[in-house]
Amino acid sequence: MRQELQSLPKGLAEDVAKNLVMVANLIDEDPERAYAYARVALRLASRVAAVREAAGFAAYATQKYSEALAEFRAARRMTGTVELWPVMADCERGLGRPERALAMAGEPEVQKLDKAGQVEMRLVAAGARRDMGQLDAAIVTLQSPELASSSVQPWTARLRYAYADALLAAGREGEAREWFAKALEADKDGATDASDRLAEIDGVEFVDVMDDLGEGHEDEDHDENERGAASSERTAEPGDTAAQAEDEDKSAE
Repeated sequence: MRQELQSLPKGLAEDVAKNLVMVANLIDEDPERAYAYARVALRLASRVAAVREAAGFAAYATQKYSEALAEFRAARRMTGTVELWPVMADCERGLGRPERALAMAGEPEVQKLDKAGQVEMRLVAAGARRDMGQLDAAIVTLQSPELASSSVQPWTARLRYAYADALLAAGREGEAREWFAKALEADKDGATDASDRLAEIDGVEFVDVMDDLGEGHEDEDHDENERGAASSERTAEPGDTAAQAEDEDKSAE
C-alpha cells in the first residue's frame, strides 16, 4: 500500500494514509465510521488500488454488497490479482445470487488462489449451497483435506465451525457437537461463538453473577429494614419507660 501511495503528492498521500488507517482500526468495531473514512480516501485517490480495495471491504462490512463488488472489481482490474475472488463471490451471495457465487467457485481463478483463499472459496460455496436449500451438498462441499487435517491454521476454526453449523442445520446434532468442540479447540482468538453453540446443544444456561449478587444485596437490605422496623416497634412498647415518658409529655400538651 505504501508503494502505491508514493505515486501521490506527499501531502495527499499522508491524508489518504490517515484515512486508510482509520478504516483498518474501525472496520470491526464500528463499520459505519470505517465506511465514512473509506469514502473520504476514495474521493481523494480513486485511482489507487489499495484505496478501492479498502473501500470495498468497508462497504462489505456495512452490507452494501453492490458497492463492495464494484470496488473489488475495480481493484482487481488495477492489480490483475485473484485474491479478492472469494469475497467477490460472497458479495454475489449478499445480493441474493448464490448461483453466481457457485459459478465463480468453479472458475479457473480459484486454482490461482493460495491455500487460505481456496478454503475461503470453499466456505463461500458451501454458504451458497445453503442459501439454495442444499444442506447435504453444503456438507459435502466443506469435507476436504483442510477439514480433516489435525494441524491448526488461521482458517481451521472457521472451517470446522461452518461444518458443524451445516451438520446441525441438517439435524445431525451429535456430529455437530463434535465439530463445534473441534472448532473451539482451534479457536484461539475467539473468532467464532463455538463455546456458546456447544452450551446451547448441551442445554447449559449461563447465569449473570453480578445479577445474583445484586439480588443478594437487595435481600440483605430488605432483611435489615425489617429488623430495623421490628426494633423500632420494640422501643415503643408500653414497658419502655422512655417511650412512656414521651407519650405522657405529648398528652400533657
